[in-house]
Amino acid sequence: MLIEDELKGNAPNRDTWLSIGVFDGVHLGHRHLIERLLENAAASGALSGIITFKQHPRQVISPETSITYLTTLDERIGLLRGQGVDFVVPLTFTPEVAQLAARDFVALLQKHLHVKGLVVGPNFALGKGRSGDVAELQRLGDELGFRLVVVPYHVQGRDTVSSTAIRNALASGDMASVNRMLGRTFSLSGPVVSGDERGRLLGFPTANVKVKPDTALPGDGVYVSRAIVGDRGYASVTNVGRRPTFGGGERTIEVFLLEFSGDLYQQQLRIELLDRLRAEKRFDSPDELRAQIAQDVERARSLLAEAAMPPAGRHNQ
Repeated sequence: MLIEDELKGNAPNRDTWLSIGVFDGVHLGHRHLIERLLENAAASGALSGIITFKQHPRQVISPETSITYLTTLDERIGLLRGQGVDFVVPLTFTPEVAQLAARDFVALLQKHLHVKGLVVGPNFALGKGRSGDVAELQRLGDELGFRLVVVPYHVQGRDTVSSTAIRNALASGDMASVNRMLGRTFSLSGPVVSGDERGRLLGFPTANVKVKPDTALPGDGVYVSRAIVGDRGYASVTNVGRRPTFGGGERTIEVFLLEFSGDLYQQQLRIELLDRLRAEKRFDSPDELRAQIAQDVERARSLLAEAAMPPAGRHNQ
């Protein structure tokens, strides 16, 4: 099976402790889990590893399910590696993997990755029909010779941090909650593509950013943002929505960089969304929209000044 080839290609040279999951967003809850993974691996003299699935298992088990992602696969792998683990294994979740019994899945991990311990959350399960829940994994650990560590959910105030909670906050435009749960600023990335140049006609030329179709987007509205071009960051205002003043249409992401001059066409742009300025609305005329955009820009300047962000400068990861 493909899973065996992918595991063989990442075979370590000594025993390992693993965490397994999609890890979309690599948020504070994930980091809380990874900290325990690192602690247990170090105490055992083993390598620490993450198995992440390239696609959400629900998309394979229930193809009609629509899943959006907080991070692309490459972003996710980079963020996971940045947590200090020794290796990350991206696996393709196939119908064959979905049919594996929990015992068979763990046996593959032991065979190829020499797993001696698993660190999981309280609701974790693997194997066909999610039969390998915490209780079953504990039994399998006793039988097959690996340890199981169950880490409680990470809670902020009264809220459990999860990818679902972040997506819900994102959909409502609550960037404060999104960024707090992520432990960093949420961002969107993609190439700059051609648009209808309405922004230029209004006096605020915008870059139209094309993101992947399965990207989780914030609720329609206007956001104060930071646009990253290469290794430089620029204060910006980002509109996510359907441009109702001009008749609506498909959702677009348009960014106005406050202190930038030059051609961004076909360049890769990353937009960090700091806060929501207002909801998207329909204006009676382009002049009314132009006046509102000017107000948005001034408010963005003020908020960014309060946050001590220079209009343009080197971006620190």
